[in-house]
Amino acid sequence: MSISCISTSLRRAGVALLLATTLGAQAADLTVSAAASLTNAFKELGTAFEAQNPGTKVLLNFAASDALLAQISKGAPVDVFASADQETMDKAEAQKLVAAGSRRNFVANSLVIITPSDSSLSLKALADLQQPGVKRVALGTPGGVPAGRYAKGALEAAKLWTAVEPKAVFAQNVRQALDYVARGEAEAGFVYATDAASQKDKVKIVLTVPTETAIAYPMAAIAGGPNADAARKFLDFVATPASQAVLARYGFQKP
Repeated sequence: MSISCISTSLRRAGVALLLATTLGAQAADLTVSAAASLTNAFKELGTAFEAQNPGTKVLLNFAASDALLAQISKGAPVDVFASADQETMDKAEAQKLVAAGSRRNFVANSLVIITPSDSSLSLKALADLQQPGVKRVALGTPGGVPAGRYAKGALEAAKLWTAVEPKAVFAQNVRQALDYVARGEAEAGFVYATDAASQKDKVKIVLTVPTETAIAYPMAAIAGGPNADAARKFLDFVATPASQAVLARYGFQKP
């Protein structure tokens, strides 16, 4: 084996060991890496899956979809990947990280603009983000967060990106953007409707933002994942009427 191959193998092993140690992975565990916007719903689904599959523990890893893909590409021991956009899953397939035939869309979402619940701002269109009272606009970093890419795309389509970008407060994931607005650190922010619903006592939706493409979430088993059998079961489990009802309760729509 060449020096470069050895180096690559050691690097992948190091990443795998790091994530396994962080999550406390065991042989019978199922590791699910999911977009941050799925946090609340997947915590409930993980508990339900464990109840139906005694002996299997679901380990959940939440972050921006791009960050999760980076972990997987470096050898993290992940069984299932759930992304908030098609682009990131396309990249996973292009890198041959996804088990053939396992990819499926399981929910849809919508992009919204939120303000703190006690805000007196009147924001009825994207152009209103140019108001002097809107000094900071929270959104995910477009280069690494799907919700940020959707937001930038919508602003570019409306020819407003140049005006809004100087006000941008970039977040590492959509939940961080939500927190910025919930804490009053930004006058407005772009998040998913489901995120807004998770803190409806602190933020309010003022506008639903049209996006060029529908926001459908894909999920797939990872090729060579440590627990392929449980991964297939989890994919099927999420598609059941009971699981879809849980996702709907958190505001997710049918794909």
